[in-house]
Amino acid sequence: MYYTKVDLVVFSSKSQYYYTNISIYLYVRNTFLNLKVVIIFCISFFSKEGHGQLGFCQGNSGDPIFTDTFGAGIQDISLPAGTTTYTYANGQNPNDGLYTVSSNSNYFDWFDAEDHTPNDTNGRMLIVNSSFNAGEFYRTTIAGLCENTTYEFSSWLLNLSPSNGFCGAGLIPVNVKFEIWDSTDTNLLASGTTGNIFGTTAPDWNQYALVFQSTPGQTSVILKMINNGVGGCGNDLAIDDIVFKSCGDAIDVNDQNNSNSITLCSTQVPYSDTLTAIPDNVVFSNHFYQWQMSTDDINWLDITGETNATISISGVTTTTSYRAKVAEFASNLNNSDCITFSDVYQIIVNQAPAFPTIECWESATFDDASCSWIITGTQPEVPTNLECWEIPTFNNTTCLWEISGSQPVQPSIECWEVAVFNNTTCSWDVTGTQPMQPSIECWEVATFNNITCSWDVTGTQPEAPTNLECWETTEFNENSCEWDILGTQPIEYIDESIRFCRNEEIPLIVATSIVNPSYQWDSGQVSQSILVDNAGTYVVEVTDGCLTEVITFNVTEIEDPVIETVNSNGSSIIITLLNEGDYSYALDGINYQNSNVFSNILSGVYTISVKSNECDTIVTQAYFHFFIQKYMTPNNDGKNDYFSLNVAQFFSSSELSIFDRYGKLLFSAKNRNVNWDGTFNGTEMPTSDYWYRIVLDGKVFIGHFALKR
Repeated sequence: MYYTKVDLVVFSSKSQYYYTNISIYLYVRNTFLNLKVVIIFCISFFSKEGHGQLGFCQGNSGDPIFTDTFGAGIQDISLPAGTTTYTYANGQNPNDGLYTVSSNSNYFDWFDAEDHTPNDTNGRMLIVNSSFNAGEFYRTTIAGLCENTTYEFSSWLLNLSPSNGFCGAGLIPVNVKFEIWDSTDTNLLASGTTGNIFGTTAPDWNQYALVFQSTPGQTSVILKMINNGVGGCGNDLAIDDIVFKSCGDAIDVNDQNNSNSITLCSTQVPYSDTLTAIPDNVVFSNHFYQWQMSTDDINWLDITGETNATISISGVTTTTSYRAKVAEFASNLNNSDCITFSDVYQIIVNQAPAFPTIECWESATFDDASCSWIITGTQPEVPTNLECWEIPTFNNTTCLWEISGSQPVQPSIECWEVAVFNNTTCSWDVTGTQPMQPSIECWEVATFNNITCSWDVTGTQPEAPTNLECWETTEFNENSCEWDILGTQPIEYIDESIRFCRNEEIPLIVATSIVNPSYQWDSGQVSQSILVDNAGTYVVEVTDGCLTEVITFNVTEIEDPVIETVNSNGSSIIITLLNEGDYSYALDGINYQNSNVFSNILSGVYTISVKSNECDTIVTQAYFHFFIQKYMTPNNDGKNDYFSLNVAQFFSSSELSIFDRYGKLLFSAKNRNVNWDGTFNGTEMPTSDYWYRIVLDGKVFIGHFALKR
């Protein structure tokens, strides 16, 4: 075991009392690092007396006098009455000032840790959420002690709050005071603190201990573990494996060669030697011995009369261990609560193995030092320069190699093959390939001639067919090995579209490149042309006996235009038809255009005209167009030079008034067509927005327009 010593000095504050300085040694065993850390506290107390040493037993210990592992189970339990001043959580979360005895520590943001007791299932531990006030975590009374005997009081502690948890940098460390009082609970016999146990990033159980010596006449003590930290976020801990046991010197047991054990072979027994117990005198001033022996390191028997520091042993034939019970006072030697034990000296006797099974070329010699047989000898070497088909087999009777095997028989081969024996593969290699079959026509057959070792080809091509039609040709098919007759009678299909006006008769004339053709119409006629006056489909077949054309005439009648609607969109007039076609549009029956939209048209009544461009049909419709201008540009370019209202003739009464943006009347007229030129009393009005008020047969229109110069 390794030890690391850390000195920590704690100073008290000023007081009216004088100081008493006490050095307290706190040894900490770390289960993860296998270290024992000795922490020395130099503490100034406001009293006149000091207490015992805080730390681990520096020598050997006896069997535990008292152990509390808190048991095992999945149900939480409470401590016996009087064991703690904290309140049992009774199934609730252990908040400040509460405790529970549980196998589960997964409360709040605490570690979800297992208890410390080794090899238990669902082991419990004492879990405490420390209060703001100091209180007793744990107390118990130990009776039946021996006087003038050194004891160790220890426990394993775990800080449950992770350093990276909820409390952050403000995490309060755990700090526990260990105290030992007399049976009257009035005299403090020994005490010491763990110091601050800071939070970690993973569960870290550590053991702390307090050592003291009983006084004459003292047979019982009270053990206490007390909260020595402050309340707040943190100072939450788990306690497990509380142990109270005797403490004595570290005592080695050596033989005459200063060894603490020996390993023998069964050929070296019986064994004799002298063993000596060597104490380090750290704890005991005197030493009284009782030697013991064991054959299983579990059950120990006292050796009658062996009570000195040395013991002579003899006649040992099996594995046996020796140790000494040790007490500081002779009266305590037979009290198991007052003794410690020396280290164990073990004599290990290994049974010599039976004579081994060996090969015919081997010999065996026994070695006492290793307690084993040494086998020597090597097998005769395998013979070399064998043929590939030969196999060596070792004969254990003659202890010699025997050779067996024969060469493989040469295989039968084809006329084109050659056989050569391969010593690498130990087989015949056959080489050569059959002459490649020649390329043949589909009507030919190739047969291999084993006498000439070559291919014979026979067969003739079928003759081509005769008496073909003028459009037919022949082609030999290598797949079917027959002549294919190709070609179909050529027929060209032609579509023509013809349109005609209503009440018109039109000719359907056939144009063809066929020389000296005959004609056959679906109507029964046989001429080159026919006259029709109805829409429909007319088909004629044209042929010279070899070439054929089928001509289809699709005859349709041109529809007259049908006006669906005429609408005004601002100053534009839009004409919409019910049908589609090649039509022209006009507002006066004279000036036609292709577009059905007329732009910048003054208000008034117009004769809407639509005519077919393919026929002479014209349809008309009267339409009244009325709109109010959005702007005027009086720059004499002939476009929008006036703000006009030319609809007086269409209404029984009409009135127009124009105002500037401030409401001043600039122009007015009644019951007549007007064109305002953008002046007032001969003065051009500036670019701006102007307002109008129009009344037509009592209906009022109010809005504004822009004048731009």
